[in-house]
Amino acid sequence: MERSTKRLISKDRLSQLPDPLLCRILNHLPTKEVVRTSVLSTTWRSLWLWVPSFELNSQKFQDFDAFVSFGDRYFDYGRVSCIDKVKLTIEEPDYGVDDPSYFTTWFDVLVKSKIRHLDVKSRLDLGYHKIPLTFYTCETLVYLKLTLVRFDDVEFVSLPCLKTMHLKYFLYPNEATFERLVSSCPVLEELKIDECFNHHTKFCRVLSKSLIRLIIRKRYSLQEYGSRVVIDAPQLHFLSIYGYLSESFTITNMDSNAKLDISLAFPSNGINIRGFLLGVSKVRDMTMCAKTIKLIKEYATIFGPLPLFGCVSRLCVTLCVFDLKWLPTFLESCPNLKSLILVMNPFECSSVPKCLLSCLEFVGFETSILGYTSEMELVRYFLVNSAILKKLTLRLHYNAIRQYDIFNKLLKIPKRCRACEVVPTLLQFI
Repeated sequence: MERSTKRLISKDRLSQLPDPLLCRILNHLPTKEVVRTSVLSTTWRSLWLWVPSFELNSQKFQDFDAFVSFGDRYFDYGRVSCIDKVKLTIEEPDYGVDDPSYFTTWFDVLVKSKIRHLDVKSRLDLGYHKIPLTFYTCETLVYLKLTLVRFDDVEFVSLPCLKTMHLKYFLYPNEATFERLVSSCPVLEELKIDECFNHHTKFCRVLSKSLIRLIIRKRYSLQEYGSRVVIDAPQLHFLSIYGYLSESFTITNMDSNAKLDISLAFPSNGINIRGFLLGVSKVRDMTMCAKTIKLIKEYATIFGPLPLFGCVSRLCVTLCVFDLKWLPTFLESCPNLKSLILVMNPFECSSVPKCLLSCLEFVGFETSILGYTSEMELVRYFLVNSAILKKLTLRLHYNAIRQYDIFNKLLKIPKRCRACEVVPTLLQFI
């Protein structure tokens, strides 16, 4: 009997820990497992309500009323403990919800409980959840991700601790609302904008003195959902843009050492393309997809020389086979290029851009080589014409024609810079 009692005491040592410590332990478990602990004993029955991290998905409940009732228990306005991290997925039923006040109440509790990380996603076909007014002055929020939400036209916004903000499929009533939202985050470092559907707004301005990373995704034409974009962010170090331009995309201010990743479709109006290129002409590291290169090529053919990319030292380009011969023309606009990464099919050309003669130090072929004559001619082009090239790397496909013959051909190609190192890699089939 004594031995049995000792065994029971030993098994229940976890329950003897202080509640704050138990909550910290439970915080490392998935929400579903945390809630399950409520059946262990009376001590554990309400402990899950004080765990600082919580994930709630309406699809996990039999009906929407049960979901709201469960959420009301956790987002109790009388709670005194802090809430650190919450993820809400709200998939409303087909008949909608007569009283959406639960959403406002939950937000009020989150702000009161000093929320730091918040991720909210609602469903598009039933409209957008309206962000409650208390959100706009949350003093503790550090990370924010909102999907399918609607912002109000508020005059005052203050998010003093927010460093990361991701907005996807969101609505805002006017241009000033969005600009105020971004500019009122004094320590914002990362902003991701993934589609915004605003039929009445034609201008989007990203104004931030602290922003370091900006990612913009536009799968639909800006002509339909706002057509002018202006970026004014002097500390911006990384800019990634994917989507469509219809009227203008202007960069008035960004860090001179910024890295740029572009995958854009441009309109036929070449003036707009030039304005964008002038805005990004001072970046040092640039990546462009085949679609963007093709459209810039068409612009240059119609409207004349490209702007000078005098600061670009590293360039990664993906080229379609029909645009390959235009590469030397593009490189003419990069007089200080030191590193060129190619994802492409080979081509043959005769012109020699200035960067090959004065500063290009590295060339890498990311696409594997099969050993065709045209491919070897492209390798020859860079080795023969690059005056200070230090290193050229390429990959030989496992199905390449006579791999060792290719090695011998590479060794026989005359190099303008004798110190250049050619590094071929054999890719084995797995």
